[in-house]
Amino acid sequence: MTGSPYAPHTPEGTDAMLDACGVASEEALFDIPDDVAFDGSFGIDPKSEAAVRGAIEATLARNDDLVEFLGRGHYDHYVPALVDDLSRRSEFLTSYTQYQPEITQGFLQALFEYQSLLVELTGLPVANCSMYDAATALGEAARLADRVRETSGSTVLVPDHIHEGKAGVLDNYVVGSDLTVERYPMADGAVDVDALAHAVDDETVMVYAESPTLHGVIEPSLASVGDLAHGNDALFCLGTDPVAMALLEEPASVGVDVVVGAADALGLPTSYGMGLGLFATREGYLRQVPGRLVGVSEDARGKRAFTLTLQTREQHIRKERATSNICTNQAWVALRTAMHVASLGSGGLVDLAERCVTNARELAADLDAVSGFQAPVYDRHHFREFVVHTDQPAEAVAAEVESEGFAVHVVGDHRVQVCVTETNEAHTRELVAAFEEAA
Repeated sequence: MTGSPYAPHTPEGTDAMLDACGVASEEALFDIPDDVAFDGSFGIDPKSEAAVRGAIEATLARNDDLVEFLGRGHYDHYVPALVDDLSRRSEFLTSYTQYQPEITQGFLQALFEYQSLLVELTGLPVANCSMYDAATALGEAARLADRVRETSGSTVLVPDHIHEGKAGVLDNYVVGSDLTVERYPMADGAVDVDALAHAVDDETVMVYAESPTLHGVIEPSLASVGDLAHGNDALFCLGTDPVAMALLEEPASVGVDVVVGAADALGLPTSYGMGLGLFATREGYLRQVPGRLVGVSEDARGKRAFTLTLQTREQHIRKERATSNICTNQAWVALRTAMHVASLGSGGLVDLAERCVTNARELAADLDAVSGFQAPVYDRHHFREFVVHTDQPAEAVAAEVESEGFAVHVVGDHRVQVCVTETNEAHTRELVAAFEEAA
């Protein structure tokens, strides 16, 4: 075959491959159910742009107009207008992966700033320039723990209080390896250190904890968790987010080896799917980091220049040496997060984190004063969110609260979870009144 190597196959070449596969057509290679197979027509009547816009607006108008007090991994913080205005500039919005540093210095510098912000917040010296989300970052951390020489064993320990979606992604990530995932107990919403001490052994390769936890509890025993992990040649992985790290213990100071989590707590409104995973680790694991790193060098004229470096995905190095098959990143979302953090500044970020503590504490106290409810369920300090015990069935309480215009999570037969940030704090009195009606 002559010409471009990217030209389509010739009919002769296609026939030879089909013959080698023992099938008569390319369609025979796919098992597509008849009810979803394309039959040549989409069955969609053509409409004008105005008609399509009207139909979409009518559909969207059917959504319930609720004030959301929802969290559990998806958090709504106020995003300054400058983040939208700057991130939507064409050089950012239409940029492809920054493979050509000679034409992408601006975006590369922004991603380097994002990495630098995470390094400052985590206290760890290496951060990549994004993962898909918190769940895939956790999966990559487990695989990293399995690769490094400092660890032995094959068991990854995670807390009982872990989001089932995140646990499912982790289970998928360890398929094909020798890793297994087991859970350890919690006590009053935090790590049961004594139970964890019995669970950790020479077969443990990584211990994962969260602060704040799935239920909003600020974990008080991170240093003890780190000691238990390191005492058994295991890595200590912490799940958290940029807002929490501005106020809580610096991960590096309590022995954390890898920090993962949802960086999109800043920069994005609640998106229920699209996200941004953070990943930071120690210098010794630099060449095991998944995804992309932006580094600083000098160009031919001796000026500071940014470039992608130490790329460890299978497209760039020998397949058997690749650390991950992550094939893209969330560069534009990381850009927005960096813009949001920079706009807040260190003082503004700490102020926001403090509001996450005081708002949760005050709303829990107000709900606890309502007959038929006890809040918070866990006698701990909380960040953004907390669990409420309901004397009545939780589903009925949530439905009554929804009828008053508010959304909360149902997390048990007699438990709901409430999340408060600066975007819904003005509605807390009305929420409390809705709980009073439910009681």
